[in-house]
Amino acid sequence: MTSYVIEADGGSRGNPGPAGYGAVVMDASDGQVLAEAAEAIGVTTNNVAEYRGLIAGLQAVLRLGGEGAPVAVRMDSKLVIEQMAGRWKIKNEGLRPLALEAGALVRRLRVTEWTWIPRERNKHADRLANEAMDAAAKGLTWKAGGTTQPELQEEPPAAGGQPPSSRTKAPTAPSPTAPPSIAHQTDLLDIGAISEISAPTASTAAAQQRTAKAPAKGTGWAPPTRVATSLLLLRHGETALSVERRFSGRGDAELTPNGLAQAAAAAERLSREPYRLEVIVSSPLKRARQTAEAVARRTGLDVEVEEDLRELDFGDWEGHTFTEVQRRWPAELSAWFADPETAPPGGESFATVARRVQAAGERLVERYEGKTVLAVSHVTPIKMLLRLALTAPLESLYRMHLDVACLSLIEYYADGPAVVKSFNDTSHLRR
Repeated sequence: MTSYVIEADGGSRGNPGPAGYGAVVMDASDGQVLAEAAEAIGVTTNNVAEYRGLIAGLQAVLRLGGEGAPVAVRMDSKLVIEQMAGRWKIKNEGLRPLALEAGALVRRLRVTEWTWIPRERNKHADRLANEAMDAAAKGLTWKAGGTTQPELQEEPPAAGGQPPSSRTKAPTAPSPTAPPSIAHQTDLLDIGAISEISAPTASTAAAQQRTAKAPAKGTGWAPPTRVATSLLLLRHGETALSVERRFSGRGDAELTPNGLAQAAAAAERLSREPYRLEVIVSSPLKRARQTAEAVARRTGLDVEVEEDLRELDFGDWEGHTFTEVQRRWPAELSAWFADPETAPPGGESFATVARRVQAAGERLVERYEGKTVLAVSHVTPIKMLLRLALTAPLESLYRMHLDVACLSLIEYYADGPAVVKSFNDTSHLRR
């Protein structure tokens, strides 16, 4: 059996600042490089970037060697090495989810050592991290082998906008895509048949209404007569629980004054061209309905309630902070992070939510074919719909982030796959 070595690093230019990670996997017997990974990850801290580098390296080993593969981990981050080895406690709660994610991967491998190495011995991973950050600063995307390629402003992101940019050196590996950050939102619309739309998250269905009598222009990829059903996904505005970073599922929290202002900002945006909303549906929970009703008042539409767009039921964890849950239910929390089939005590699993959300999405697309539909919902259902559109695994939920009152867009084609056109767009909140 091949033994592997991971060397990983991460950095932040400002701490917090623009950040990225790099990881390299080598054959332990001869040092041959088997895989590289790198990604610019927006604005965050050094430690977060270092953990992300470790996670990318562990994922690459799993792809190469499978379950139980032996691997030695070497990093110049004393903190990550000592925490993962169990010798240091994790005091920064913001790092705990990353440590749990890394720990779940570690349990699937056979880690033979956790070794701190000086920075000069970690030059390969450090170089990859810097290449990714340099590329992002120039509007480029890091590409395996240390090169970069132009980042298409209107290229839909893979895996919910936050894909791992790692790949083994194989000709069939997919090209990585840099995620949109809150500091710099991109338009993320496909070029071609709807290139006349300039506003972020504008829908193809609305464009079809405006161009129905215009001469058709082929894109070279598909006939120009395809009709899309546009599903705009709006997360509800801020609540007291979201401010305090508490688990908020089936509880009926209301929007804060700031949350109401966020809903109003989203409503103002969606009432203008080029959106042309035709249908508004909402989760039954109050925070979602308040957000949907703000849009309804601006557009003159009614709000339809879709029960299956409600948030995941967190059971006994409802209303608790992550720290409180970690202290009271440490084993259950670790299991929940490791397995999407595992539910919080008295709650729902991600897998259960996936089934009802998929059914809801299919009903909406069938019922409102060719229309522009706004669905106001919550983090988990929106992530589920994005995941399903991308045919990504349930584990991809852990790699997405959605801000309050953010917009995402999925286009559904009767004769083709669903396409994610926008992810976590909050530009209407920064005016």
